Amino acid sequence: MQENSSQQDQIVMTPGKRTANSTIIMVERCPMAIKDEKENVHVAGGAHKGIVINKNSVATEDDPTPVQLSLEFCVYLVNAATNIHTKESRQLRFWFKEAVSECEQPKVAQEFFKKLVAPFEFPRDYVGFIKKIMKLMQQDYPTLRKIEVELKQLGQSSQPPPDTAKRGTILLSVGVKGKSSIEVKGMMDQDVSLTEIEVTSTRLLEMIESAYPNPLSVSEMARQTQSETQKVSSLLAELQASGLVKTVNGNESFTRVVRNENKVKVVKQMPKIVKAKQPTIAIITSQYCEKLAVDAMMDDQETFVRYTTVGESNIYTLGNIGQHRVVCTKLPTVGHTREALIASGSTTTRLLGTFQAVEFVILVGVGGGVPHYTDHARHVRLGDVVVSSPIPPKKDIYTYCELEPVKEGQTQMNPVYETKSWAPPTFLLQEISARLKAQVEDDPTQAVWDKYITEGISKLSKDGVNFSRPPEDTDKLYMSLGGSDVIEVTHPTGSSENGRQPGKPVIHLGPIAAGRQVSKDDQLRQDFAARFGILAFDMEYDAVIESVYGNRKDSYLIVRGIADYKDGSRKKDWQPYASLAAAAFTKAVICSMNLSNDD
Repeated sequence: MQENSSQQDQIVMTPGKRTANSTIIMVERCPMAIKDEKENVHVAGGAHKGIVINKNSVATEDDPTPVQLSLEFCVYLVNAATNIHTKESRQLRFWFKEAVSECEQPKVAQEFFKKLVAPFEFPRDYVGFIKKIMKLMQQDYPTLRKIEVELKQLGQSSQPPPDTAKRGTILLSVGVKGKSSIEVKGMMDQDVSLTEIEVTSTRLLEMIESAYPNPLSVSEMARQTQSETQKVSSLLAELQASGLVKTVNGNESFTRVVRNENKVKVVKQMPKIVKAKQPTIAIITSQYCEKLAVDAMMDDQETFVRYTTVGESNIYTLGNIGQHRVVCTKLPTVGHTREALIASGSTTTRLLGTFQAVEFVILVGVGGGVPHYTDHARHVRLGDVVVSSPIPPKKDIYTYCELEPVKEGQTQMNPVYETKSWAPPTFLLQEISARLKAQVEDDPTQAVWDKYITEGISKLSKDGVNFSRPPEDTDKLYMSLGGSDVIEVTHPTGSSENGRQPGKPVIHLGPIAAGRQVSKDDQLRQDFAARFGILAFDMEYDAVIESVYGNRKDSYLIVRGIADYKDGSRKKDWQPYASLAAAAFTKAVICSMNLSNDD
């Protein structure tokens, strides 16, 4: 029924406001009313029946409904005669028919956008661009009521676009036929095998930090990087001379030199801790920068390291956060390899077995945000913090997902997922987090974690490490067009900006997910996130949470600082700050907790 009525509609284009550097065009669905050509109206026929062009009329602003969604991207127009590059912003503002639910609107807008900017079918001129919008509305998207298009020139240059801008943007040549080119392919954060990375001292340091507290042998590093042992040894000597690594196990293996190295106690087993100093809160990290960030939130630290050649080495840093005793550890590895599952689960079990007074467990570190391309209120950006919380009436805070295998001879129109979810028996930590977020929404000066971040940056800089927030222009947002094709789009904006203040994180409450098969695929990740309300993905901590659950810890929380739009492992430049933001919010939560009766 809807299809028949849409075939009787006309798609009417009307010019809007025009300035020296911008033009607005309105494309609207109207009942079939204009039948004859008029002086300023062109009524198309034949294959284009139903298309109407108002040539000189200016669109009136009599629609009382505010814009429902918007998407913006940039193109680079290259004049082939002068080689002048003009950067142009193109913004699409959407209105929908009443029958389209709020949750369906983003999906419709994004699918429309992907078809519009499909790399090998992208219109090379303005007429083709507007014509494609009108035909898509007419033929494929009957639920779209109106689209307002704003074209705005942002500046000119005789130089080609910078590499960071070229990646994901559309580059068009204008002025000479046959000179058009498009660059919109394969620019997402891709998995890179170790064989594609030349071994460097930086790469070796990352490997040693990742494995910490487990030491890495020279032969293992050579094997992983497929490099000559002599080359690896030479680079390790440079790191050792810089005071960044040290040898263990008779100079055969290397480990990281940590903060306050002279205060680190190497032990065969943990010494007995008096009851008054027993930690009641355990913090689990997996990356080296995450451990540094948490340590920067603690006072009166005492670190113990237990090295072993069999099984997993362990590191425990004890200290105070507010009035609470805390222990922080670092996992040697996470993921779904057999070694990772055993290592992360056993390390967590050993932690909780060693410190049996622990009542609360918090997983702190980086994650990958789920962007909302059209709604600034739900958009998660780099540097923000996502706190694992349920969406009522559900109680799940963490979900591991895999694609359900397709049986032979069957086809699936939509992906089917196999999931396992966890929910803590008590939601005390989630309730404190929600209260902190609500306080800041009422009064932004109550964001005590901003102060903790500043203090952490200063504290860590004295140790020679930089945890400052990267420049905002490094927060690039890309939308997948299918396959390896992507386009860079503008972050959604709004009047309130979701309480966002420049240079400061926004706190989001919602479920967190994991599952490499899903998180590394842009289409699957967006689909799964939309279905389950997921706000972030991380690097597969389900074995850790299963261990926490198995050790009967009733209150646990996952806090993820957003470092990329995958799973937190891709953008190294945002990881330190994202770790610090997560650690700072964790400190705010702990400082808001009441002391237990035993304290």
